[in-house]
Amino acid sequence: MLGAGALLAAAVTGALALRRTLQRRRRKPGEKIAIAAETSPAEAQLAAAAEPGSAARLDTGLRTLAHHVAQQEEDAVLPPLRAARITTRAVQVLPEDLAQEPTAPFVSGPGGWWVLPAEAALLDEKAAHEVPAPYPGLVTIGSTKAGDLLLLNLTQQPALLLDGNPVHITEVCTSLALELAMSPWAADVDIVTVGFGEDLPQLLPTTRITHMRQAAHALRDLGERLLEAHQMPETRHRPYLLLCASALDDDTAWQFADVIDKAGPLPVTLIAPAGTAAAHFPQAEILNASLDEPQPLDHTGTTITVQRLEHAAYQQITTALKVSAQPPHPAEGPWRDVPDEPAPTHQPEPASPDKTAPATTAASLPTPEAATDAGEAFPALLAAGTDPAGLRLLSPTAPPAQPDDKTTGPGTEAAASDAPMSPTTVNVAGTAQPAKAHTPTPTPTPAPSTEHPVPQEDAHDLHAPEIRVLGPLEVTGVASTGHGPRMAQLAALLYFRPGRSADVLCADMDPVSPWSTSTLNARMQGLRSCLGHDTSGNPYVPRRKAAEDPYRLAPTVRCDWTRFLHLVEHALRQGTSGLADLEKALTLVRGKPFGGRPPAWAQPHAQEMTTRIIDVAHTIATHRTTPGPHHDLSAARRAVATGLDTDDSAELLYRDWMRTEHAAANRQGLHTAITRLQQVNRALDCSLEPETETLIHQLLNPRPGQPDTHTRP
Repeated sequence: MLGAGALLAAAVTGALALRRTLQRRRRKPGEKIAIAAETSPAEAQLAAAAEPGSAARLDTGLRTLAHHVAQQEEDAVLPPLRAARITTRAVQVLPEDLAQEPTAPFVSGPGGWWVLPAEAALLDEKAAHEVPAPYPGLVTIGSTKAGDLLLLNLTQQPALLLDGNPVHITEVCTSLALELAMSPWAADVDIVTVGFGEDLPQLLPTTRITHMRQAAHALRDLGERLLEAHQMPETRHRPYLLLCASALDDDTAWQFADVIDKAGPLPVTLIAPAGTAAAHFPQAEILNASLDEPQPLDHTGTTITVQRLEHAAYQQITTALKVSAQPPHPAEGPWRDVPDEPAPTHQPEPASPDKTAPATTAASLPTPEAATDAGEAFPALLAAGTDPAGLRLLSPTAPPAQPDDKTTGPGTEAAASDAPMSPTTVNVAGTAQPAKAHTPTPTPTPAPSTEHPVPQEDAHDLHAPEIRVLGPLEVTGVASTGHGPRMAQLAALLYFRPGRSADVLCADMDPVSPWSTSTLNARMQGLRSCLGHDTSGNPYVPRRKAAEDPYRLAPTVRCDWTRFLHLVEHALRQGTSGLADLEKALTLVRGKPFGGRPPAWAQPHAQEMTTRIIDVAHTIATHRTTPGPHHDLSAARRAVATGLDTDDSAELLYRDWMRTEHAAANRQGLHTAITRLQQVNRALDCSLEPETETLIHQLLNPRPGQPDTHTRP
């Protein structure tokens, strides 16, 4: 066990997920992101323990509380909180004044705690994020005997001191730093680490952490912050949390106590070894970092087991983060034939101000209300009508709506037909330059993989069970209730990672509490019964004849991912002649691989599936928007929609979407694509890629003589 709580686990898992999202966005078509072939035990355990939903509910509840306070009289202030507690059934907070009446949406609970009722009226996600986080210093300090997470509000106290083995003190500080660095409510906190975490500022996808080599450096920095706060008293100042794993000498500890005592409006908290600091912070809580048993936390009136992230686990996590910073692997084999993006057209010299309107940029683009909801963006993409807000959702594989002769507006003609359009029927003047001439790279036929055998449909049992992972995990014959979901996961594990021992399978199926061998054998028997036998009477889940025999599935068991690869790798070599097979492969995609939350062991596979689906969608969109016999904007839209259903952050596909709407002379559709991408980037806290900025400028500011997309010629 790592001793890590659900919020720390969610923070680490979220950091890795975000880094890998950025990896996918920054690679070129056909490339693969760098990721370890095997998920480390630490990442697997943290992924299994992560519960981001509980953090989101606490965050929304506290922002709703702040919203209610802001609606009161002008001098109303936020109620100071000591701590928060997340149980299996409820979210609770502990006010500084235990006699204070609770503020909505919280109600009174036992022991002075306020409880967030299950039926409480909370702000919606968008409204909640417009309210500044009221308690940014909340962080998990440990867990109760009942398994509840206890979060301490660090900004309510000047110091928290740690006793015990220096290694364990570092582990506690590490857990605090990692959780705060990714916490949804700690975006406006300055975290300074001393004595540990030198690589965290470069490894994490946020910029909240600053590492300093010595405590004296942090003391000088704190002094500068206090001077700044004194000179600008009206400014809202960010809390300053100093996490120091190295022991302080007596003089430095005294100076910190003196500076913090005079901090005034700047919330400052020191977390450091007790040692000499205890004498200078007589009121500070002292926790034993080495104790693996419950200990009292007087400030909250509870006993807790302190949370630590063990050094070995930290090493595995930082290794995964370092890999996520590596450049992508070059395209290989048939993936070298994924087309590059069309080259940007030459931008003309700006015309004189008296003859042209100001250039439109992504920043100045008006925000259509139709694109404010993510659920409305992809229907607008698929139907490309004049009023995206009123469009019905179409299946990614469904044919587009037939044209209504009475409907007019930009993009109506382009969205009308699912058949390829000839250049004479669609005016494509003013579109981006066509993709580079595509000559398929000669590639020898690869040998069949032991993990992903290439299906030979004339030889394989077409009635064999199928494992479907290109969307929510499904297995033929396995129910979605009872033990069914776990047996489906076991079937996928056996397919993608054949030949594993019982111990490895048990740990893969539950990294936190590994299965027993008897549980594994019971699930294997259940899976054998569900999948049945082939026409020769052989079970699709073969029985083991000896203790050393591996667990496996019959080689005839099918998988949609293997079928996808077979279709795509054959079609890519054929250039535009393979479009039909590429589109056929994309119909196998039902959503995010493994339903969006793959088991930890499947992370490398899910990342590869996501990148390959994006590559296929991009290939189809590129060929379908290029003038010629394969020109079909409806097919391009469907491909992009399927890709974005798989990864709605794929900036490459948003550029494909923009080119498609530009080719259709659909100005509203172009605005919708840009606006949706801006929303995604705000959520990721990312800027537009340079290629996207260039494309937006090009499409919104056509050269003189080029048709604009305001009207269809």
